[in-house]
Parts: sequence; structure tokens; C-alpha cells
Amino acid sequence: MTEPSGTATDAEWPVALRGVTESVVATLGPNGQWNFAALGLHAGDPVTARTWGATRTRRNFHEEGEGVVQFLTDPVVFAESALSILERSSPTHPAADAWVRVAVEQVDAGESGGTSWAEWELTPVDSGVETERVPTTNRGYGAVIEATVAASRLDVDAYDTDELRARLDYFSEVVETCGDEREREAMRMVRDLTAWDRRRNDTDE
Repeated sequence: MTEPSGTATDAEWPVALRGVTESVVATLGPNGQWNFAALGLHAGDPVTARTWGATRTRRNFHEEGEGVVQFLTDPVVFAESALSILERSSPTHPAADAWVRVAVEQVDAGESGGTSWAEWELTPVDSGVETERVPTTNRGYGAVIEATVAASRLDVDAYDTDELRARLDYFSEVVETCGDEREREAMRMVRDLTAWDRRRNDTDE
């Protein structure tokens, strides 16, 4: 796999962005390891993204001023990046179909529902495409992505827990019906890494 060079060029985004595109971003931490996390990219000129809370991504953006955004189709890697602490020695994940090293600059900050946020402008510095494939549409994969969003909000007071649990139950059913084993493994990971079932058990006791 090609490694980002870190040398400034007239790089462009390796994929067409529209609306909000979900990605995984790697940022270099103080321990010398690359931390992987989910990051929603807001299409525009420039492309922007928001980090929520006092996350490793926000800290590393501040400290390093850059990250490596990657695009992938593996639901397990996405779920693990979104909901756990995933660190690797390399900034590009083997599952990445394409990547782009970006310079980041904070342009705004605020608070919503009791959670602080920071908005960043992302400027491509270097990019590469590892795999080209014909895209397919699978509801199971989409349900995993939506489940990670819902699960990440379970501990946020601004969101209704019962409503989020109902959504997670629905997404789980979609995965069982439409996904393959990889999507089912990702949904099990969502269940294991979050308060989804624990909150249910606490309520039922």
C-alpha cells in the first residue's frame, strides 16, 4: 500500500464528495501511534468536518495540524474506528480503497446539547487510490453506518435513549435481513462496544 508522503502538492480529493460522506481518519497521537476514528466530510469548497467532544482526533488535529482521511467499504473496520480506540503504526489502513492526507485548520467552535464541537477546514496535501471497484448498494452496510451514529449518541443527554435503542433494533433487523457475515460481525461489535443492551438490561431489572 502506498504511504502518504507528507509533501505539499496540488493534490485533490480522490473521490467525489457530496452531502456528508462518511470516512475514517487517522491522526498521529503523542504515543507515536495513529488513531483511527470515523469522520463525516461535508462537501464544499473547502471541505469541512466537525469533531464532537474532547476526542483523540480533536486533540491530534490541534497538535499535528493534519490527518489521513481514508475511504473504505469494510463495515467492521468502520464500526471499530467509530466506537472503539483503534491504533496502528501506519496511517493507512489495509482496508482503505483510497486515502488523502489533509492539512486541517480550526475555523469555528461551539456547543450543542451539552457537547463541545470544533469545525475544521480540510485541504488535500497528498492522495492515492489503492483499489478501484464497481460500487454496489447494500442496505445492511448502510444500516451499520447508521447504527454507529445512533450508538455514539446513547450517552448524550440531548438524545432520547429509548428512541435510539428502537433505531438500533431496527438497524439490527436490516443487517440480519440484508447484510452478509461481515455486516453481522460489525453489528455485533456495535452491540458489544456500546451501552445499547446494557441500558436495556438496566431498565428491565
